[in-house]
Amino acid sequence: MIKISNLSFGYKKKNLLFNNLDLSLTPGNIYGLLGKNGAGKTTLLKLISGLLYPHGGSCTIDEAKTIARDPDLLKEIFFLPEISFLPAVKVREYLEIYTPFYPKFNKEKFFQYLNDLELETNGKITNLSYGQRKKFSVAFALAAETKVILLDEPTNGLDIPAKSVFRKLVASSINEEKIFVISTHQVRDMKHLIDPIIILDNGEVIFNQQIAEIEQKLSLRLQREEPEENEALYYENTLGGYAVLSENHDDEDNDIDIELLFNAVVAKNEKVKTLFNTGVAV
Repeated sequence: MIKISNLSFGYKKKNLLFNNLDLSLTPGNIYGLLGKNGAGKTTLLKLISGLLYPHGGSCTIDEAKTIARDPDLLKEIFFLPEISFLPAVKVREYLEIYTPFYPKFNKEKFFQYLNDLELETNGKITNLSYGQRKKFSVAFALAAETKVILLDEPTNGLDIPAKSVFRKLVASSINEEKIFVISTHQVRDMKHLIDPIIILDNGEVIFNQQIAEIEQKLSLRLQREEPEENEALYYENTLGGYAVLSENHDDEDNDIDIELLFNAVVAKNEKVKTLFNTGVAV
């Protein structure tokens, strides 16, 4: 389990990004971490991985403090930043250098992932395009078989077929011992993959709910006429009319649009909190 307790952090001590942040993440889940630019998504991933030190409070993984940077803990964490450094070496040289840090690294799966992503790596890694380097990095991250996998904008640079393969690989990689946290703006790429949904805004967790709970509470419909204020929790113009998010009074089956949900939570946060019966949904 990842447990963040009373955590405070800021790049300038007089201007804190996080102030007394609390959050618990449990194994067996692929968390979607959403937020506007500057909300603190990447910073939170770095705090979880121990790359940044909090000013106060703590972050632990299975009760071990991440700031200690203990090797026994680090071998169970893989953080893939949006843009990662790759040295000018060939694939097998890269594996020789970096796989010793991850004792459970599965080379067979790694090369299968490369094949699934249609990536040939005969030359140096630095000769690959941006999208190809992203494929390589994703394959390595998943093959590391760590308990905690933190992915920051993993689908940026991937083509449409690769995004589909990415979803399948992540879905097949999760088990009851692993925690995935995927920070992304590309929510449409993550449809039917991320669950629960965590939304950060101004350094606060303003929403943290499972998809089943969201679809039980909220209903999405398309209509031609603009809804009345009391008919909708939130709505947006769409092709041919309006996409309307409202309270689900009739237990309708739903397939919630995550992008619309995000906009609703940010714009109508107090109403959302009331609907989910929580002061801050954590």
